[in-house]
Amino acid sequence: MATTLELVLLYLVAAVAGVVACRSLRLPPMLGYLVVGVVIGPNALALSRENGGVEYLAEFGVVFLMFVIGLEFNLPKLRSMRTLVFGLGLWQVALTMLAAIVGNALLGAAFSLAGRSYGLSWQHAVVLGGALAMSSTAILGKLMAERLELETEHGRRVMGVLLFQDLAVVPLLVLIPALTAPPEVLFTELLFAVLKAAALLALLLVGGQKLMRWWLTLVARRKSSELFVLNLLLVTLGLAWLTEHAGLSLALGAFVAGMLIAETEYKHQVETDIRPFHDVLLGLFFITIGMKLNMSLVVAQWPLVLALAVLPVLFKFALVTGLSRVFNATPGVALRTGLYLAQAGEFGFVLLTLARQHELLTPRLESPILAGMVISMIATPFIVMYSNRIVMRLSATDWLMQAAALTTIAKKSIRSEAHVIICGYGRSGQNLARLLETERIPYMALDLDPDRVRQAAAAGQSVVFGDAAKLRSLMAAGLARASAVVVTYHDTASALKILRLAREHAPKVPVVIRTIDDTDLELLRNAGATEVVPEAIEGSLMLASHALALVGVPMRRVIRLTQDARNARYGLLRGYFHGADDDGAEERQQARLLTVSLPTAAASLGQSLGALALHAVGVQVVSVRLGSGQVVAAEDGLVLGPGDTLVLSGLPEPLSLAEEKLLKG
Repeated sequence: MATTLELVLLYLVAAVAGVVACRSLRLPPMLGYLVVGVVIGPNALALSRENGGVEYLAEFGVVFLMFVIGLEFNLPKLRSMRTLVFGLGLWQVALTMLAAIVGNALLGAAFSLAGRSYGLSWQHAVVLGGALAMSSTAILGKLMAERLELETEHGRRVMGVLLFQDLAVVPLLVLIPALTAPPEVLFTELLFAVLKAAALLALLLVGGQKLMRWWLTLVARRKSSELFVLNLLLVTLGLAWLTEHAGLSLALGAFVAGMLIAETEYKHQVETDIRPFHDVLLGLFFITIGMKLNMSLVVAQWPLVLALAVLPVLFKFALVTGLSRVFNATPGVALRTGLYLAQAGEFGFVLLTLARQHELLTPRLESPILAGMVISMIATPFIVMYSNRIVMRLSATDWLMQAAALTTIAKKSIRSEAHVIICGYGRSGQNLARLLETERIPYMALDLDPDRVRQAAAAGQSVVFGDAAKLRSLMAAGLARASAVVVTYHDTASALKILRLAREHAPKVPVVIRTIDDTDLELLRNAGATEVVPEAIEGSLMLASHALALVGVPMRRVIRLTQDARNARYGLLRGYFHGADDDGAEERQQARLLTVSLPTAAASLGQSLGALALHAVGVQVVSVRLGSGQVVAAEDGLVLGPGDTLVLSGLPEPLSLAEEKLLKG
């Protein structure tokens, strides 16, 4: 008989193996936990038998999951998404549960007519309907974040429905224990449970927030991270204990604890501190769920498992798609919303576990239902991956809508030549756009936030809704005609996609990438980035320059030291424009930049850069700004005209020779 410690060690080894495998396959870790639970469980390799101590430990995973959900609960967010949350989300959950109850009644009537026993009451149908209504916030949140879809039309609808599903778990946690009461007192028990929950919540929420803020402030003033974390555990588990002893559930108390802390200034610190407990214990919970799968029953009842995996997915897909259309979504957006929300979710497991504890889930149905849910969740990443193809096949109008969006991008960029494509129009993108406007350099910005795009476009800025990581958006923005592409947001995966597309379809267009630090520097450079600009390095240079100036280092030397650091870091800046302090012997041996503007009498007018052969005297043409204000690449075939300005790079003497050649011949 294995000890509890040995079982925990086995679970941790299995969890590590599952997470590593999922990370390698770019799948959510939750799926790894479920699979390894099936493998090591008593019904497969039998490396582990169900153990009450470990199961009780895994229950804390649900407690911390509900705590994090409560922590993310805030009224401003609900108000901003109220139509999606309390419209689309409410109807999705309510109609799914109603369909389960009606379907159960019809099956019961059919079995009665056939003279057979059915065995599932309406209470069972309520539980199964609630579990069926849930979708996976963990899987969809990760997938949509990676695909940059959180701010798209379908992404906002998906997140609105997921938010309501998370909230709907709270009344279901109160409802399920009350459903076990005898029929003659069922209504009384339900009413009593609701009143208990309402009284407890009112007591905690009315004065709880002020008390919580006062207590956390008192703890934070001790400046002890250990004490702060211990108090978080005390508050979370203490309120969970309180609600459990009030005849409710552990998870409800944890949700309330999260809500109380969400309104304090300590919310973000709490999220950081609680995350390790949440992730590890939730992993144990999913391993125990996987262990409950009896593979022999699953194989013996494979038609039922297949039906439970496919039919709920098809039903939810049809329901969510139809509801999305009712709430004014286009056909393509409605179909994508339905595809994303069709699978089962982690809260479905939570509700089924609670139902089994209260004998509302029969053992003969538990394994097939869990197997069907696991299969649907495993299929989710692949459904999302191929969602565009599926939607294109199901909706002819979606292709037209996408074509219209691309036409909008193309119409704005069709007259642009040698422009800059800005990928992402956040603060960095907007600052870059202002500098380009100052220099009268055209640009085209692509962004996925519809509100930001609408406001910027109304202000007359050249920004359109589009995903820069997709070829059709880049080509519509004029990738082949662009002078540069700048990725202004922090997302290495998306930046790599843009680099691959630019290298394949416009290899001569330089691409500049913004990152937080230089962790992925070599990866991005090898993928074809012309330059990578880490914020951490730029911040450290500014910090150093201010510190040096404050301790008395002459400003001229501070500027030189900073410039030398940049020269060593950025290949494109290994040269500088000559200034009044650049007359020393050391400066004369370093490459510098020189701008030469061509007057109407310049000897080089009408000649091409190739014919001038400035490289023969040791000078490189970095770029050319035409008399019209456009900046173009320095190509051999470029013919010079009056008013053109050349940026030259080289040593002082060769630069003087090149300038004389350009102006006097």
